Amino acid sequence: MPEEEPKTTTEPEILAKLSTREEGLAATEVQERLQTYGYNEIIEKKINPVLKFLRYFWGPIPWMIEVAAILSAVIHHWEDFGVIMVLLVLNAVVGFWQEHKADNAIELLKQRLALEARVKRDGRWQEIAARELVPGDWVRVRLGDIVPADLQLLSGAYLLADESTLTGESLPVEKHVGDTAFAGANIRQGEMDAVVTATGMNTYFGKTAKLVEEAKTQSHFQKAVIKIGNYLIVLAVLLVAVIFLAALFRHEDLMMTLQFALVLTVAAIPVALPAVLSVTMAVGAIALAKKEAIVSKLLAIEEMAGMDVLCSDKTGTITKNELTVGEVKPWGGFTATDLLFFATLASREEDLDPIDAAIFSKFKAIAGDTPKSCEVKVYKPFDPVSKRSEAQCEGDAGPFTVAKGAPQVILELVGADSALSSQAGELIDDFAHGGMRTLAVARQDADQTWEFIGLIPLYDPPREDSAATIQTAQAMGVEVKMVTGDHEAVAKEIARQVHLGTNIQPASAFLDRPILEASEVVEQADGFARVFPEHKYQIVQLLQSLGHIVGMTGDGVNDAPALKKANAGIAVAGATDAAKSAAHIVLTKPGLSVIIDAIKESRKIFQRMNSYAIYRIAETIRVLFFIALTILIFNFYPVTAVMIVLLALFNDAPIMAIAYDRVKYSNEPERWDMRVVLGMATLLGLIGVISSFFMFYVASQILHLPALVVQSFIFLKLAVAGHLTIFLARTRGPFWSIRPSGILFWSSVLTKGLATLLVVYGWYVAPIGWKLAGFIWGYCIIAFLLTDACKVGLYKLLDHRDIRFKR
Repeated sequence: MPEEEPKTTTEPEILAKLSTREEGLAATEVQERLQTYGYNEIIEKKINPVLKFLRYFWGPIPWMIEVAAILSAVIHHWEDFGVIMVLLVLNAVVGFWQEHKADNAIELLKQRLALEARVKRDGRWQEIAARELVPGDWVRVRLGDIVPADLQLLSGAYLLADESTLTGESLPVEKHVGDTAFAGANIRQGEMDAVVTATGMNTYFGKTAKLVEEAKTQSHFQKAVIKIGNYLIVLAVLLVAVIFLAALFRHEDLMMTLQFALVLTVAAIPVALPAVLSVTMAVGAIALAKKEAIVSKLLAIEEMAGMDVLCSDKTGTITKNELTVGEVKPWGGFTATDLLFFATLASREEDLDPIDAAIFSKFKAIAGDTPKSCEVKVYKPFDPVSKRSEAQCEGDAGPFTVAKGAPQVILELVGADSALSSQAGELIDDFAHGGMRTLAVARQDADQTWEFIGLIPLYDPPREDSAATIQTAQAMGVEVKMVTGDHEAVAKEIARQVHLGTNIQPASAFLDRPILEASEVVEQADGFARVFPEHKYQIVQLLQSLGHIVGMTGDGVNDAPALKKANAGIAVAGATDAAKSAAHIVLTKPGLSVIIDAIKESRKIFQRMNSYAIYRIAETIRVLFFIALTILIFNFYPVTAVMIVLLALFNDAPIMAIAYDRVKYSNEPERWDMRVVLGMATLLGLIGVISSFFMFYVASQILHLPALVVQSFIFLKLAVAGHLTIFLARTRGPFWSIRPSGILFWSSVLTKGLATLLVVYGWYVAPIGWKLAGFIWGYCIIAFLLTDACKVGLYKLLDHRDIRFKR
């Protein structure tokens, strides 16, 4: 059962004070009320930085290292204890700082998506951030807005408000003068003026909001990486269990074995996984924001990378959304000035609607600033369902009503006969073949009879970069389908101008058809005409049923379901608040080129994540299998527990820099190919195991080094080779084919240098000197070059098999 509608939070003294003051609050009053009521922030959740730091110090993975540190103290290995504790603190500092930077980045993006409100202050309408509203402000809400505060409705016809997030009621609620519109509700229809009665935590939504963690949806790639992590954990636990059982069978010291087993498990677990994910996503989101695409849901970055179909609005995305009125066609005894005059009555200049602005501009060009000879009593804004706007007016000859909207709707409204419909239809077709859309205007006198006034053609030229951008998208494996509510002829003309295909299908071509037939129509079409917002949802659904990853653009409140349904919902520049809240990505600049830039950046981010996955699996196989097999076969611990902790730290520090790595975007939609990832990671890992065993043989059998020196020798080999594995994993071609970023390169050099100094001078390990260190470096570089050649060969083999499979 739906919850009862909440009680109003009206403040009668505010209403009484403002009811006679339609000029709104003065600036001084606003400042006074900001001091009294504060900013309109419903909830501000901040995690205590100390708690965040402790989470990294004592989390699901660090606790095992801490247990190892405690065991070191129990067995009086104080050097091990000290080193492990220092590394723990360092790990917590690095993790905390990276998450802090990611949180700050996301917070900046949220601020750019902040709601705005239309408010009347000092007698002038203006747009301000919704958080700056105060009780007593005079505001206007209309179709597509999210109500910015609790409001008492004062004037206007009606509102249809979706309060499902507040009350649980799925059906929109009709609101009239005197009713309360609650903060957070979506306006589905209508337009009204209102007074703010409560803001922030004093609103109904603010009072009932609970401080709970937002549920996060995992994308396909995140799920895959987490599965890899789980696989590595299971593998590590099994191998460590075998080592532990072998130690028990050999009657070795239980505490030392347990300490080693714990840190070995840590080495195999992808400790940096959460940090790498969050930092890479946050850095990518900032890069997208610089390209005028604000990410509101991070999972969309990965979905954009794999998108192969983009359904793009015509108006404002492919075209300029700079409407100009062509040669108007008045009907009957009306003149062009009459037609435009009546059209302005059914428009509102202050709403900044592009169509209304074009009509006002044309009317002023013909008639000048002549004052209107009648008064608009009731104005009903454009409704996407009825496809028209209306105004009830009072003139010298008495009351009358004006309607402006889609020609087919207006013709039906006036009850057009066949002759009128035929003549108007011919003109509309002529306009459409010239790439112009058409509006019709009609009026109704006191006798309740509607009279057709005429047609207004509107031309919206394509953007200069649309044709080139569409070609770029097609070259990147993304099929662009145009979606418009205009006539097929208009859509075909615009499609021809931007070099899209001209297979434009009306919405009726796939509605009420069997799923297979409808899916085929939608897949083969180059675009869709006469589309209502609700049809977009079906287009997305049909394309997804065929396995496509679909992007959909939108700007209106009725586009919200399609934006939410799409893999990548894109709210275009100037979209309503409702569309922005449903979308995954919000554009702040018009045009297709922004979307293409977002696709390129998303594919770069995907490749960075793919590189990390290959590296992480390969490194685990290389280290874990080598250590486990050396212990089981030779009954020798090739590295100490402290060395394993150091390896984990040295390897994870530079890999975090992969978020900033320089990569080239793919010319094909990205797909998570586990066969390639596991195949490549296994190859790199197994070559690493063989290489490590050869070095172990050299150190113990040829050079006859002492056991402690062998451990330092092997530690440096694992450290240097591990860092070089990063540069193997990041490219499909030779390692030099894409130059790494400076931060990735120098972080690797720095950590390798530290590892070298550590073993050369014997800091907490047995010293080996520069001669042996140089030998290890030379060997690792030669092995790196040979492994790189094997990697390139395997990629060619896998790519060749893919081509044969596709054939």
